[in-house]
Amino acid sequence: MSAPLLTGLAPVIAPDTRILILGSFPGAASLAAQQYYAHPRNQFWKLVGALVGEDLYGLPYAARLPRLLAHRIGLWDVLAACEREGSLDAAIRNPAANDFERLHRLCPELQTVGFNGQASGKFAGQFEEAGYRTVVLPSSSPAHMALSFEQKMAVWRRLVEAEADAV
Repeated sequence: MSAPLLTGLAPVIAPDTRILILGSFPGAASLAAQQYYAHPRNQFWKLVGALVGEDLYGLPYAARLPRLLAHRIGLWDVLAACEREGSLDAAIRNPAANDFERLHRLCPELQTVGFNGQASGKFAGQFEEAGYRTVVLPSSSPAHMALSFEQKMAVWRRLVEAEADAV
């Protein structure tokens, strides 16, 4: 018996999005909740909150997305669909990438693409070729706790540092 075919979440983007953070594919908790980074131990909302100077983690999910967009940061995943048991990237089978060709049209101000972890980071070259600045970030996933929050934050800051250099 094969793993179920799973479909990812819709992009959270706006025409003025300047930074896009791409994960690999939502974990089981995120798919069940239909929310990006829904696992309570995932550090994503704390990391991005620290970047923008707001307690995004403390907000209800419905309030997080507009605040993220207000800071011109978008969210999506490199994969639109895949087969997977559980939540680990290593268990992904038959991946289907999202259609990124439309990003130039949907987000004409997009400058920087951050990849949340090594699995999504495999797509960095494709985005560099399309003219975007890229940053491969240490994963915010609870499965990747080798680095402390502070160590992760030091790398995640490159997202906004690259953006500041572009302005």
